[in-house]
Amino acid sequence: MEFRDLKKQYQVLKEQIDKAMLDVATSSEYIMGKQVIELEVTLAEYVGAKHCITCANGTDALTLALMAWNVGENDALFVPNFTFFATAEVVTYEGATPVLVDVDADTFNMDPLKLEEAIEKVLKEGKLTPRAIIPVDLFGLPANYPAIRRFADKYNLLVLEDGAQGFGGRILDRKACSFGDISITSFFPAKPLGCFGDGGAIFTDSDEWAEIINSLKVHGKGSSKYDNVRIGLNSRLDTLQAAILQPKFNAFKEYELDKVNEASIFYSKNLKGLVKTPNIPDGYYSSWAQYTIILENRGQRDGLQEFLKENGVPSMVYYSKPIHLQTVYRDLGYDIDDFPISEMLCNCVLSLPMHPYISEEDINNICDHIKAYLKPKL
Repeated sequence: MEFRDLKKQYQVLKEQIDKAMLDVATSSEYIMGKQVIELEVTLAEYVGAKHCITCANGTDALTLALMAWNVGENDALFVPNFTFFATAEVVTYEGATPVLVDVDADTFNMDPLKLEEAIEKVLKEGKLTPRAIIPVDLFGLPANYPAIRRFADKYNLLVLEDGAQGFGGRILDRKACSFGDISITSFFPAKPLGCFGDGGAIFTDSDEWAEIINSLKVHGKGSSKYDNVRIGLNSRLDTLQAAILQPKFNAFKEYELDKVNEASIFYSKNLKGLVKTPNIPDGYYSSWAQYTIILENRGQRDGLQEFLKENGVPSMVYYSKPIHLQTVYRDLGYDIDDFPISEMLCNCVLSLPMHPYISEEDINNICDHIKAYLKPKL
């Protein structure tokens, strides 16, 4: 059994993917080939953004957005404490300070009320200037953007949507990667829409920011790559990856999103009353980067994970340590118990196999093992 069955996906899409790769090899346009531009147009239209700029990976996508905004020293950027390290890392890399915000226990996403508390605290201390909020669409579910946007407008802050896990999600009819002033996603293979290596994309409606980011991602180029007008990065999406993403995107929008949502319903029905299953608020739609349950405590979580492993069921812990307890961020001044929800989740979450090609039989098997472990202990 696979945690995310990329082998099965390739078998299903093999003919289209192989042709796409051979087309690139035949043309030999390995860098900035036509497939890159075609993909950018397609994804911008899907998301509902004016511009899509592809790049080398999701971390670079965040970095390029912050560079376009000239984020730097003495700037405060508000980041959820329960997320992958890169969301905070890019803030530090630009010389700014990540201000951590606890998350909601039901959605795993940034708690808007805790966000306002963090903003007010920074303003009261007067040492940093609040610049932007970086909500994360964790596990495929968009953050609470209606509330976050209200606070962004109230305090005149920019919003950078980290949709690395959220591509394909939506709130009502509005799709993930359209909620930020700039939004980003990742095409890491295990993401909802993944390529065969690293890749990322940036979305915005701003002509000015799009022009700057297109320059920054190619060494700060001006009229040509030998005319450098700013310090930038080398962060292009390979033509081969863009070509692979095209047939994968067609499958993603035609049936893969529906399939993972069907799988999530089947999981939740099977596990109802046994563990805390993911909560999808009314009007929200998840792309299910992960299906994550919450156990009672770390001992129960770790015991279940080991039991599943013994029975051939893979699982993952996202994430075992909150950002405020990472060694590199000791100097931020946070203590244990400052973020009780994040710390609880790190002790209690467990992600189960989830992908568009998982069968009901596999889900039944997984749930039977969970029941076998937990029921004798109830």
